[in-house]
Amino acid sequence: MNEGKKMTSSRRHHLKSLVLQIASKWLEQEKQDVAAAKEAYLAEHCPEPDLSGDQAALMEVCKKLHQAIDKVDEERYDIEAKVQKADKEIEDLKLKVVDLAGVKKPALKKVRMSADAMLKALLGSKHTVNMDLRANLKQVKKETKEEPTEAIGDWRKNIEDKADRKKMFESA
Repeated sequence: MNEGKKMTSSRRHHLKSLVLQIASKWLEQEKQDVAAAKEAYLAEHCPEPDLSGDQAALMEVCKKLHQAIDKVDEERYDIEAKVQKADKEIEDLKLKVVDLAGVKKPALKKVRMSADAMLKALLGSKHTVNMDLRANLKQVKKETKEEPTEAIGDWRKNIEDKADRKKMFESA
């Protein structure tokens, strides 16, 4: 086919139907092969029982069959226990992988929320706390700005006081 030309939809549909027909034939053939293999295995490993004879011989055949069934049941139970153990180990390993990889947390979105809304979300809808935190902040700022002018004083005097304090600690 030319790479420049596109396939028409009818041609594409026709090719798809051909591929599906071939695939269905292959599946049918595979089913027949599996059935033939099963019959061949049973013919090789399970010969037809000889039912001719008296009752004692038939009873002996039944006992042998029961013994074979018991043996197969034991093997099946052992294999089933191994499978369950392996499944449990697989689950434990999957959990370990998740623990080691860590759970990816989604990116948090920024949400603008008032202080009242935050407190309401934290404390629940029953508790209503109305606090205007911004007003409290403004009050604090105002208080810190108001410094007495006496405390500033002369900087030389402050240095002399500190020197006297230092001498007091050194002498002690």
